[in-house]
Amino acid sequence: TSRNKIEELSEADAAADFGCDHLIVLENVQGKSYADYESTDIVSRVKEITDNRGCKMIIDGVGKSTYQISLECLAKRGIFVSFGNASGAVPAFPVLKLTPQSAYVTRPKLNDYVATREELLERAGEVFDWVKKGELKISVDKTFNLKDVAEGHAYIEGGRSRGKILFKP
Repeated sequence: TSRNKIEELSEADAAADFGCDHLIVLENVQGKSYADYESTDIVSRVKEITDNRGCKMIIDGVGKSTYQISLECLAKRGIFVSFGNASGAVPAFPVLKLTPQSAYVTRPKLNDYVATREELLERAGEVFDWVKKGELKISVDKTFNLKDVAEGHAYIEGGRSRGKILFKP
């Protein structure tokens, strides 16, 4: 299974299996479900990896704790996609912050991309096709029985998950 595979490999090997060229590992905060975003100089590491060019796209699902880092890691004409609030909502910021990189920012929401049932079915069909063709890999870390939902949530909140967590009846 994917879970066993990840346990046998280093995090870098597991990330490479899913298409990651470089892995920047942050220290976990004990007892929390997030990493310490100050334990590693992410901006310097990204600049080093990209020969000072930065990233063409940053997809940030964390939010408040990482948006500044994300903006600083953007390449010229890069796009910052903020889609999550795991650490809190991204606060309003002056649009002039985008000027140094001539950057773009977007905050998409699902309902604008699947506004109708027809559009939902079309997009879901595309995703399932990617899975069938092996173009999209899904890592299932662990499956819990529904009666063990508290244990599953503790597992997630403890920051131990390394893929999707499933609950079955």
